Amino acid sequence: MQSIDELVLVGSRGQMGTLIKDRLSGGGVNVVCLDRPFPRDELPGILQKAQMVLLAVPVAGMDQVLELMGPHFSGSLILADICSVKTLPVNKMQHHHQGPVMGTHPLFGPRPSGRDDLKVALCPGHNIQEDHVQAVHDVFARGGMHTFMSSCREHDQAMSCIQGLNFVTTISYFASLPQDIDLDKFATPSFRRRARAARKMLNEDSELFSSLAEDNPYTGQMIRRFKSFLNLSAAGEFELLTDKALWWWRNFSDRQGG
Repeated sequence: MQSIDELVLVGSRGQMGTLIKDRLSGGGVNVVCLDRPFPRDELPGILQKAQMVLLAVPVAGMDQVLELMGPHFSGSLILADICSVKTLPVNKMQHHHQGPVMGTHPLFGPRPSGRDDLKVALCPGHNIQEDHVQAVHDVFARGGMHTFMSSCREHDQAMSCIQGLNFVTTISYFASLPQDIDLDKFATPSFRRRARAARKMLNEDSELFSSLAEDNPYTGQMIRRFKSFLNLSAAGEFELLTDKALWWWRNFSDRQGG
């Protein structure tokens, strides 16, 4: 398959869609933008000649978008998405498209800093060949991003820890704090740092993180695992838990600073 010089981006006005559009356009990719309200009369002409369609839409809206656009996809078109979970959206794309399907997840937010590592996980669906993988890799590389391969299962298991469990434990922690104690008067710098980190998650992004937790098939499993360790805390097994927790830094010297 030749390199992808033209890409149809569905949802380019969203925060991540805008970022992807700007980075790919800056790398020389011709990005054709589609957003609601979709130009129904123009869709056949746009989609039938497309080499790749990248969905920057929520999981909940994917079926409706694919029902509208899927009939106009060519068999060789690569259909991809940028959702933060992979099993569910890849299944949805495979249901609507018999050609190559690739799940992708940019592992950074819509406003990355210059220090952020712009990694993108690639999770192949059905009918993906080596040349398709290379073509998708090249598209993201032109936008200054680098990719690595993963299965949908491995990805979602990892994100159930990094996103799902982080969200669940954060909301549970702050919900459990008693309101009849003046905690602000006693707040330490470390507590205030934790509260500042949680503020955006709870005030601005709680709906997003709730959806990610619900759409990830491994969230419940991770919550039950966490609960078993919480039970050890209730039994006073702090030394045991500390020793277990230190595996992260003990086994990987490059994590000493992070």
